Amino acid sequence: MGFAQEPLVADVKVQGGKRTKTSFIKKIIKLQKGMVLDSMIILEDMERLKRLPAIAHAYFQVFTSEDKSRYDVFYNIEENFTLIPFANLFTSSNDDFAFRIGLQEFNLLGRNITFGGFYQFDVFNSYGLALKAPYLFSSRLGLALNYHDFTTQEPVFFDNTTADYRYNNKGFEVLGLYELNFKNRIEFGFSLFTEDYEYLSGATNDLVPQALNVDKHLMKFIYEYNSLEYFYQYLEGFRSQLNFQYVGSSNANLPEFLIGFNDFAYFHRVGQKGNWASRLRLGLASNVETPFAPFTVDNNLNIRGVGNTIDRGTGAIVFNTEYRHTLIDKNWFVLQSNVFVDGGSWRNPGGGLGDFTENQNIRVYPGVGLRFIHKKIFNAIFRIDYGYGVTKDASRGVVFGIGQYF
Repeated sequence: MGFAQEPLVADVKVQGGKRTKTSFIKKIIKLQKGMVLDSMIILEDMERLKRLPAIAHAYFQVFTSEDKSRYDVFYNIEENFTLIPFANLFTSSNDDFAFRIGLQEFNLLGRNITFGGFYQFDVFNSYGLALKAPYLFSSRLGLALNYHDFTTQEPVFFDNTTADYRYNNKGFEVLGLYELNFKNRIEFGFSLFTEDYEYLSGATNDLVPQALNVDKHLMKFIYEYNSLEYFYQYLEGFRSQLNFQYVGSSNANLPEFLIGFNDFAYFHRVGQKGNWASRLRLGLASNVETPFAPFTVDNNLNIRGVGNTIDRGTGAIVFNTEYRHTLIDKNWFVLQSNVFVDGGSWRNPGGGLGDFTENQNIRVYPGVGLRFIHKKIFNAIFRIDYGYGVTKDASRGVVFGIGQYF
């Protein structure tokens, strides 16, 4: 089409929204009435909308306005169901039955506000509440609030032995959220919390306290670059997230430290039904020689099949790669198969960078899994994976969870 002058937008109309407020959609999109009709802006708006938990899919239509001189643009959205109960079943560190149940609303007041809470039983009782409103103050500025009272039975490693402690972490967090532009955002805030360690059983050492109750404060900075494109269960593109924290302490047994890690994730569509996904985590913390080191080796965080918190370190290199293939794709239901390899290495507390190449610190776990996905409910992905270790003294195991592993 040719134009004697630049085509202008007569109006932007939003269709398909039932719970999501039209005023909220118009607040965050870039295309506005009176602007030049720009396909690049429209495509960016489509990706912005598809990133929202409330929206499963979005597409647009352009029509000539009644006076034939301008254009009406229709943004059509398909909504997710966003009031989501969840339940996770798993085994704890001493192989007892454990579970987490909760409820989250991802589109509170129709404005993409997330509010929810959980209860967990894992030898001890835990619970938490979270509120996240990324567009609370403007189309770029928001706020997140979290409160938790988390208690678990944690292994502590020292002198080639292990002791079990009752670990409690109670506190609250406040974060400011700011979107620099479509692909870049930052979070900055603080947390005040108390850590409580109480010895239960296992090895002892005069230098390792059997009880600790320490008030701490934390400053956190997160920077995310996100160029992902979404099409239902498929992802394409690159994402990087840097997380940097300073943790201050009132006790020398749990000294202050710095910790930083970056997750690099790459996703690529393979044909019509395949998706290749990879994640690389690089992390370092202050190299304090302590049995309470911040990086852990754990089923639910980094290596599927390795077990629950089997080791700790002050540095981590973790690589996860998997191929997801859609076996069944119906109007609302998707069944995916999954073949993966998880691998990683850790720096021992007080050790050197050479620890990353030591055989006893390297773990490699290939495996297979399934994904049961509801296309109309946000994050309604039930996953089950079986990982089998191929490195020294390896284990194997089944890991359940909600959402993709990464």
